[in-house]
Amino acid sequence: MHRTLDKKNRTHDGWRQPLTRTTLPEVYASIRVPGNGAGFWKKLLAFAGPGLMVSVGYMDPGNWATDIAGGAKFGYTLLAVIFISNLFAILIQHLALKLGIVSGRDLAQACRDHFSKPVSFALWVLCEIAIAACDLAEVIGSAIALNLLFGIPLVVGVFITAADVLVILFFQYKGFRYIESLIAGLIAIIFFCFAYELLVSQPEIAGILSGLIPSSQIITNPGMLYIAIGILGATVMPHNIYLHSSIVQTRNFKRDDDGKKMAIKFATIDSTVALLLAFFINAAILIVAAATFHTTGYKDVADIMDAYKLLDPVLGVSLASFLFAIALLASGQNSTLTGTLAGQIVMEGFLNIRLKPWLRRLITRMIAITPAFIITYLYGEKGTTSLLILSQVILSIQLSFAVIPLVMFTSEKRKMGNFVNRPYIKVTAWVVSIIIACFNAFLLYQTFGEWFG
Repeated sequence: MHRTLDKKNRTHDGWRQPLTRTTLPEVYASIRVPGNGAGFWKKLLAFAGPGLMVSVGYMDPGNWATDIAGGAKFGYTLLAVIFISNLFAILIQHLALKLGIVSGRDLAQACRDHFSKPVSFALWVLCEIAIAACDLAEVIGSAIALNLLFGIPLVVGVFITAADVLVILFFQYKGFRYIESLIAGLIAIIFFCFAYELLVSQPEIAGILSGLIPSSQIITNPGMLYIAIGILGATVMPHNIYLHSSIVQTRNFKRDDDGKKMAIKFATIDSTVALLLAFFINAAILIVAAATFHTTGYKDVADIMDAYKLLDPVLGVSLASFLFAIALLASGQNSTLTGTLAGQIVMEGFLNIRLKPWLRRLITRMIAITPAFIITYLYGEKGTTSLLILSQVILSIQLSFAVIPLVMFTSEKRKMGNFVNRPYIKVTAWVVSIIIACFNAFLLYQTFGEWFG
């Protein structure tokens, strides 16, 4: 359909250019949604899946280091930070799914169709760096888990993680529901592993409840503030915004106002429930660290391998360390699955080019594997810990470049029509964006100050 342009070279729906093709065309609208006569639960089941895929990024190995350090050093105090970060994530992912459903664009396509080519290209470069950094954390996490479970050298484990490329290709050709089911199964493994860890660590219920209430110490104690900001930076992931705005379009709903309203409702429920599950797992990591290490004289534990080695002897049980490593492996593999999908979405969305899925995922994996291989080969276990920290710093740099355009687009009436952000959501979203930007700027200042100070 021909669209006229206004004086600012924008189509009448607010974009610089019309949408030329859908996101992930091989799975676009491939999952049937029941008609109006269907009940609430049948519709919710049809929309269930993308939320779980997105929640993976909120419980990835990059979160583990900050949660373990926070719990071991400060007990339950930083639970409030995890909870607040999760509320931020719920809002941001709601805006992401709304952008995808209403505009038919994922965030990468929206940036391409809104900004000039130089700006769009710069955003793409930043996003690719962030995805590579995130992927790096997942590769390292999986390699550590393989080392802990089977004694596989870290360098070999790094290469084994590349097998997820074949896994995604196999399941995507069978249908997108198979990928969602695989991820749901791995999340269930993580959930049950940490349910066991909570049971045997016997945390203080009163301490947990008090930890959910924000304390002034979080701001006044520099060490606590640093870890708190690290938790925020590791929780809200930029690639998840691109991913969610794309995969929510796999549902086959009517693309009119009523259909979009229904899709936003059920996709938001799916996303919110999944992120609350991610909150439980994130909180469980910190609670187990607090109950196991903070009260037993191991307050300096901040390393995944150290936590693994100490769980069994400190708790006096034989399965704690094993299940901890199983959960880490499931977390790392889950995150690499969604990370490679996000990489495909970002490249195709920003550049409007289409590579064969196996080629795109191979490129993404090699970008992550190369630095991971070099660091693990040269520095071993110590180097991987530094690499995990560096990956979170890089993610912090990119986050605002994803959140701010998202809030801009969903707050613009011409782009969103009747689904534009209401005033209270708009104000809240901008406040959250500013808080994230300020906290991440402070994290970068602290990190580079330590490195060069």
